[in-house]
Amino acid sequence: MSDDADAPQRGQRPRTDSPLKFPLALVLTLALAACDTVTDPMRSDARPAPPPLAAPVRPIAELLPIALAARPPVEKGDFRAPDLVELNVLDPTIHLDIRYASTNNFIGAPLYQQARAFLQRPAALALLRVQRSLAAEGYGLLVHDGYRPWYVTKIFWDAMPPEQHIFVADPAEGSRHNRGCAVDLTLYDLATGRAVQMPSEYDETSERAYPAYAGGTAGQRRLRDLLRRHMEAEGFTVYEFEWWHFDYRDWKHYGIQNVRFEDLGIAR
Repeated sequence: MSDDADAPQRGQRPRTDSPLKFPLALVLTLALAACDTVTDPMRSDARPAPPPLAAPVRPIAELLPIALAARPPVEKGDFRAPDLVELNVLDPTIHLDIRYASTNNFIGAPLYQQARAFLQRPAALALLRVQRSLAAEGYGLLVHDGYRPWYVTKIFWDAMPPEQHIFVADPAEGSRHNRGCAVDLTLYDLATGRAVQMPSEYDETSERAYPAYAGGTAGQRRLRDLLRRHMEAEGFTVYEFEWWHFDYRDWKHYGIQNVRFEDLGIAR
């Protein structure tokens, strides 16, 4: 889903590509609602997906051509040539649930025309090693998002009212998703093919989403920590406010990309 901006200020929560920290009243409402739900740590359908958290200030259909006509910021640096690899082509046992290709996301509208996921090749190969190591423990990876074209980050920004810009990545800076070195993901059970349940839902805007959250069930925390342990072993770092978001260690070596999924072909 989201990622921290490239240069957050000390003592402030970095901007992300989706709103993560809404007013306290909203967080408390979500938390209280969760207390009324009995969940099974192995079920992904035990709790309904959260509703959209923000209505776009303008229809996405109007914002899309504006974003496509815009240009990413000019960056200085000696960046590696992009080499995006399609994750489930690399390994079909990596499953996809691309939320931004559906209405099941914080903005309530599809942003991608195709449900696909890509990473720069070193990150993709590292993720493949994670997939293989997890298989020995009975789990696989379920990816929600990977490389995100810059124009989508601009749509997020333009769709949010100005007072909520602190919750989304500034397109003037870009994001690690734009660089093809960030991935949002969870686990699925190899025996059933079903997503496991973590302490929070994907894109949830409460403290339950924090990687160090001490609540939830022991089973949920075990699975969250299992994912983190395997990802960190292959050079990924978890984002401090989202258990599902991981940045690959080489992200600084890649520039912001703005190629649409439709133009990538089959990336092996």
